[in-house]
Amino acid sequence: MSSSRQHNSGPDSDGREVPEPSHAERAKTLVYLQQTGSLSTLSRRQPGWPFGSVMPYGLDDQGQPVFLISTMAMHTQNLLGDPRASLLVTPPESRIDPLGAARVTLMGSVTKVPKEESAEVRACYLERHANASYWVGYQDFGFFRMAIAEIYFVGGFGSMGWVTQADYIAAAVDPLADASSNLIRELNTQQAETLLLLARVLGDVDAQQATVTALDRLGFHLRFTTPGRMQGGRVTFPAPVHNELEVKASLAGLADQVNAGLPVLHSL
Repeated sequence: MSSSRQHNSGPDSDGREVPEPSHAERAKTLVYLQQTGSLSTLSRRQPGWPFGSVMPYGLDDQGQPVFLISTMAMHTQNLLGDPRASLLVTPPESRIDPLGAARVTLMGSVTKVPKEESAEVRACYLERHANASYWVGYQDFGFFRMAIAEIYFVGGFGSMGWVTQADYIAAAVDPLADASSNLIRELNTQQAETLLLLARVLGDVDAQQATVTALDRLGFHLRFTTPGRMQGGRVTFPAPVHNELEVKASLAGLADQVNAGLPVLHSL
């Protein structure tokens, strides 16, 4: 089991638990959605010091990162001396809100992929990095894989925890992962009145603007502004969703519940 603090979820005003994907699921989804991270290796030149590198990565069938790196690169030389490393993965929105955005650090041993597994790893890597086909055949390049030992996930302020290798590998990528960015953009532009209705009823009657900041199969995070402050919370879908149509239908259902004076499961 993972050890965590998850203050963004929790009981609503009636004491019911507000469901949210586990840290393992959120970490797996974040790593799946991104393609580049910051790899930290242990320096051979300055023993014991960390050495950071920008690192594109692919994923094997367990969600473990694979790298195509040159023996001439400093990080490769470091790994050949000591395979222990970490990979920090952040989403694009971290440029705007670096401390509020989710991020994950994968820790493990990075070693050369055995020859008998190289074809499979090559295929999964080139699927995410097609341009690498121009140098994948160079003699000094080879595939390395991180055997994950442990993961540390931060979901934003007050939401963080360690994730075990077993939990991470067993976790599934959220079914909305590939569509979430477009869906969030669409909800914030086309469903602004519904989101504001939810914010005013569930959180603060003076809310002036409400936006979805994160979306998954179980619900979404809503941020809303008032004349004096900004706050937010999580709203739960009536049932898990799996595609765009179900998201829109569930949001409409939530609005109907509010208009009918029925309770909506939320945590603010």
